[in-house]
Amino acid sequence: MTLPFILIIPAVLAVILAAVLTAEIHRELHTFCVTRYDVSSEKLPDGADVKILFLSDLHDCCYGENNDRLFQAVKEEHPDLILVGGDMLVGKKGCAYENALALLKRLPSVCPVVYANGNHEQRMKEAPEIYDSSYDDYKSELLDCGITLLENESIRIPMPDGTVFAVHGLELPVSTYLKFRKAPVKKRDLERRLGSPQADAYNILLAHNPAYMDACKDWGADLILSGHLHGGLVRIPGIGGIITPQGFLFPKYCGEMRREGNQTVIVSRGLGSHTLNIRLFNVPEVVSIRIRMKTKKSL
Repeated sequence: MTLPFILIIPAVLAVILAAVLTAEIHRELHTFCVTRYDVSSEKLPDGADVKILFLSDLHDCCYGENNDRLFQAVKEEHPDLILVGGDMLVGKKGCAYENALALLKRLPSVCPVVYANGNHEQRMKEAPEIYDSSYDDYKSELLDCGITLLENESIRIPMPDGTVFAVHGLELPVSTYLKFRKAPVKKRDLERRLGSPQADAYNILLAHNPAYMDACKDWGADLILSGHLHGGLVRIPGIGGIITPQGFLFPKYCGEMRREGNQTVIVSRGLGSHTLNIRLFNVPEVVSIRIRMKTKKSL
């Protein structure tokens, strides 16, 4: 018995829609964009105008041979400082990280590079009995090529225009990344690891997991940079990401910039994927941030 024509039409449309969405997911998993934000602050000196690139969550993905497409995109932005927010590799036993290193080793030729760990690096660091010397080897590669690695540490970076950045790399234990739960991370936990923000500098906090954004804001950073959520895997226009790696729905901070009082929060959608290789309306991104002195006109 043949189906009535009125039933065939929805079936055909469903097949076409599935094919279109599958093609779009494939496209987004193999490309990236540059997302540009403007940030202003009264804490910067007269004439301050600095460009920062933020890279996060590459997960050893590769865009062209030796990640050349990605490196060229970085160069074309002419950044003054590159900040790396962690999870550039995949923290699983036997997983290689050559694609990540192929990019990272070239970055110091562009400008200074500061790196803070994500949960994948932290996993390797905390369990040498599983990962052998993988973390130490990876760390050595980063340091040997001139990258500054912050493990619950801070660094002052003076810029030619008189701007002074204090960059802080927050490192939280793997237990704060468990599925379907949030750890009770508070301001005091950041103070124990990092001390206090520096009053005479513009404070940038690299905090991989935006699930603890309230604590990061309470700590007092001027700019907070996070990743981890991969944009929520699937994004709904006007709403944002749908789900986090920890299983929470519709996270507030997921793949955008928010200004909250005198603080700015930027969460990268990341550059790669792993395990759940899904991206829909959620193109991977290099985040380019132009930071300038706030003028009376912008108040």
